[in-house]
Amino acid sequence: MKAPKIIFSALATISLLAFSACSQQEEPAAGQKATKVAKQRSKKKKSQRKKSGKMQLSIANKELPVKWENNKSVDALKKLTPLTIKMSMYGGFEQVGHLNKSIISDDRQTKTIPGDIVLYSSNQIVVFYGSNSWAYTKLGHINLGKKELRKLLSHGSVKLTLK
Repeated sequence: MKAPKIIFSALATISLLAFSACSQQEEPAAGQKATKVAKQRSKKKKSQRKKSGKMQLSIANKELPVKWENNKSVDALKKLTPLTIKMSMYGGFEQVGHLNKSIISDDRQTKTIPGDIVLYSSNQIVVFYGSNSWAYTKLGHINLGKKELRKLLSHGSVKLTLK
C-alpha cells in the first residue's frame, strides 16, 4: 500500500512542478528591454525617412541638418543608401569621397559656399567647408555655420554616412 502513495506523491509533485514551470515567464533584463525599444525606434525612424524621401547625412557619427536638392542625382544617391564613404581633405576647403559607382549628373559651373554638398565627375561626393568654383551637380547644403563646418571637416579624413 506504500507504493501507490509514493507513486501518487511523486506524480503530484511532478505535476505541480510542471504547471508552475509553465506559468512562470521570466521578464527580460532591463538591458534587453532597452535594446528592443532602441531597435523599434530605429526601425520607425528609418520607415519615416523612407516615406518622406529624406536622406540622413552623418559625418564623424554626427547627424547633420541637410536641405537636399530635388533632382535626379539625389534620387540616384538615395538608391545607393545606406552608404559609408571615407572622405579625404583636398585643397584646404573641401572633403572628397568616392562613390562605389557613377550616378547621373548634370554638372554646371558653380560657385560653392561652406556647407554645399556636390557631385563631381558622377562618382565623387564633395562637402565644402570653404569655397570653390567648378562644374558640379548640386546635391544639397549642410545647415551649419562656417566655424562648425571647419571644425568638423578641416582636421584630416572623416567618415560620411548616408541613410
